[in-house]
Amino acid sequence: MVGGICTYTRSGRARLAGLLAALLLAACGGGGGDASDGGGTPHPPGTQPSGNEPKPTRDQAFRFLTQATFGPTEPEIQSVMSLGYGPWMDQQFAKPTVSHRALWDAADARIRAADPTPGAGQREVLDGFYRQALSGEDQLRQRTVFALSQIFVISMQGSEVGDHERGVAGYLDMLGANAFGSYRQLLEQVARHPMMGIYLSHLRNQKENPATGRVPDENFAREVMQLFSIGLVQLNADGTVRKDAAGKALETYAGEDISGLAKVFTGWSWYGPDTSDARFWGSSKSQDADRQWQPMQAYAQFHSVSEKRFLGQTVAAQTGTAASLKTALDTLAGHPNVAPFIARQLIQRLVTSNPSPAYVQRAAAAFGAGGDMRAMLRAVLLDDEARKPEAAADPAFGKLREPVLRLTALLRAFGARSDSGSFLIGATDDPGTQLGQTPMRAPSVFNFYRPGFVPPNSLMAAQGLAAPEMQITHETSIVGYANYLRSGVDRGFGQSGLDGKATRRDVQPDYTQVLTLAPQPAALVDEVSQRLLGPQANAAFKRELQTAVESVAVPALKADGSNKTQVDTALRNRVLAAVLLSAVSPEFVVQK
Repeated sequence: MVGGICTYTRSGRARLAGLLAALLLAACGGGGGDASDGGGTPHPPGTQPSGNEPKPTRDQAFRFLTQATFGPTEPEIQSVMSLGYGPWMDQQFAKPTVSHRALWDAADARIRAADPTPGAGQREVLDGFYRQALSGEDQLRQRTVFALSQIFVISMQGSEVGDHERGVAGYLDMLGANAFGSYRQLLEQVARHPMMGIYLSHLRNQKENPATGRVPDENFAREVMQLFSIGLVQLNADGTVRKDAAGKALETYAGEDISGLAKVFTGWSWYGPDTSDARFWGSSKSQDADRQWQPMQAYAQFHSVSEKRFLGQTVAAQTGTAASLKTALDTLAGHPNVAPFIARQLIQRLVTSNPSPAYVQRAAAAFGAGGDMRAMLRAVLLDDEARKPEAAADPAFGKLREPVLRLTALLRAFGARSDSGSFLIGATDDPGTQLGQTPMRAPSVFNFYRPGFVPPNSLMAAQGLAAPEMQITHETSIVGYANYLRSGVDRGFGQSGLDGKATRRDVQPDYTQVLTLAPQPAALVDEVSQRLLGPQANAAFKRELQTAVESVAVPALKADGSNKTQVDTALRNRVLAAVLLSAVSPEFVVQK
């Protein structure tokens, strides 16, 4: 531990020793049973509360914002308490957004003004992400974008995408522009985005050539079905698996469907004013300045015009590039699997790891045949199963909060500010010393973790509960997270200034108010718990936390003030102890 925090290491070790066991044993997945059990009547699918319901309490608002934002703040809590859930969401739907690409471009211009050589890179993508996550007013949109980025995955790690950072910023903008719109439109924008084209190799994908044996690349055709739309097995409207008479799951597609769909995704490449071969291949003399983020365009000379069969559809021979794409995407978006498949994953990302079938069905019904993303978000967040306070008491409800969301919640709770204005947190990939997770740097198209991951040899496995985030949670990552916070809570987070030469780290939590409570351990514990834990701050935890805080002795201030530095240091260490122990506790790490 750093500085005076070492005075509570006995209690800190006890909490950290218990953390791994708690996470491995706790059934932190999502609720079983119908949402009406013990929780009143669910709101009708796709609707918001009628307005006759009582306004949310502070604890209820805190819990709602934990699901709908990057972390509750006092102003947002008061807003939800004043407006109610539905009207707050209406305001969020209407909030303007700041372009990630515009932030990246501004950083690029600033860097090149000093040195034309390097330009902006991956760090500036992350700067923009954290700026909007921590200080952006359009929290619901940005939180939804983060969820969608883990369903429609591209990654800057280990791929050519990492060399097109401006395009990644543009991809975030694309997700934001479509987060509250039509799923069909979102799917097309994902399919035609050049970063997805690079990541799943259908940019510059060519038609088959029988003479040479070349066949179209099948990568995107496979993943657009498996991961972005219909999944591997047929689903009922409530997300449960359809089975044949022998009890075997019915598959949604076969190898022939992949091959047929792969032909659709031929002849798409870089945006520009013409469709020459040189532009298709990306010749240095045929590169539009905005090609990294503008949708890919059709190149008829490279598109397969043979017959295309997939998912029971047939696209006739000689059908053009755009028409083939329309048929394919209409078919995928209209598949009955899409609504429950996407609904369940959004619930998992925002609310709970194991939603009941009834909850999934209500969210899927709100999605409807038209793929209404806004209506689905309303259903996900306003459903009785998400909102009823009793759910938090169910050991089978909730989710493990992933590392990035733990960090953003902590920083928002304490009004963190960036000295540079750029939020220089940077990459945090290393599980041993950092978070083990960085936005837009998943290890594969399967994200950081799989939706159905079940920790082996655990109580959750015995109960048949999934815990996706547990796939990146282990002894190394837990200790790495604790050590990363230990340093950050004390010294701040991220790089030391734009040039790395600042006197302190760039992102600094603001402890000004809580420091005034440090002489009163009970009051300090109440304030820190209220900011970080909300309704999860149970009495037993608060007693343990108060004991840890009180173990940091504060000397009496001498009459001449000669020991004021020692007094101030001890008071600050009480605050650091309270914040750190709260942030590594199961009460914080498990979202209820």
